[in-house]
Amino acid sequence: MKKTVFASMRNAVAALGMLGLVCLPAAAQVGGPPPNEKDARPTPRWSDGHPDLGNGKGAWFPNIIDDISGNGGGAKDASTIERQKKMLDGKVEVPYLPWSKKAYEESEAILVKDDPEGYCLPPGIPRMMNTPFPMQMYQLPDRILQVYEGGAHMWRVIYMDGRAHPKGDLLNPTYLGHSVGHWEGDTLVVDAVGFNERTWLDSSGHRHSEQLHVIERYTRTSENVLHYQATIDDPGAYTKTWSVGWKIAWMPNMEPLEYVCQELNKDVVENGGHMVGKAKDDKRQ
Repeated sequence: MKKTVFASMRNAVAALGMLGLVCLPAAAQVGGPPPNEKDARPTPRWSDGHPDLGNGKGAWFPNIIDDISGNGGGAKDASTIERQKKMLDGKVEVPYLPWSKKAYEESEAILVKDDPEGYCLPPGIPRMMNTPFPMQMYQLPDRILQVYEGGAHMWRVIYMDGRAHPKGDLLNPTYLGHSVGHWEGDTLVVDAVGFNERTWLDSSGHRHSEQLHVIERYTRTSENVLHYQATIDDPGAYTKTWSVGWKIAWMPNMEPLEYVCQELNKDVVENGGHMVGKAKDDKRQ
């Protein structure tokens, strides 16, 4: 019973905290701590020499960064925005096309009230790695499985058997796309395509088209730290590719809990639901 209540509490405050609408109690454990890079032990490895990416010995615990470009967008207060900027590898000038810039600015103006993840839809890629709930990675002989507590309790398959992406109508656009991976030294490189247009790249409102192609790079630099990098290649929304990156903390022995967030949840929009947007007298401090 205690575990169920704990999971429900984590779920409830996440939906609100994602929009900066409530103060998150420490007990909720929404969002991981800064990665501990001091006195960290070396990267654990499999017998084949590749890094061990977790495999049930704990979980990776991302911390939300509303604007992955580092330009301070999103619905959070000024001090939180500045703290989030420091989590990123650096600031990126986003190479918008006119429509994607207009869409981003429109969402900013209403404090991202139209955020799909706020309505319990899957976050997509790379946002899954920026959603503040535990995530585990399991390395199987022909694939890597990612299991996420948050983001509508999703899982994702990264094929490691050398297969290509499906072609033509066989590549059905989905929230998480189709992913194939390989190793480059100690870095897992993931090539992902086949996305629908129903997700944002982050919670500040960066859009994408069905032409989105993401190259992800996962590097476990020590036992405690996973460095994540994503290169966005989307000629339907941006004039050139752009890359973002951040570090994610390892939490030994942590297990994902049950998470329930259903599309069309009436709590979201009816009877004073939490997706309220910007009040007339609202001023960001």
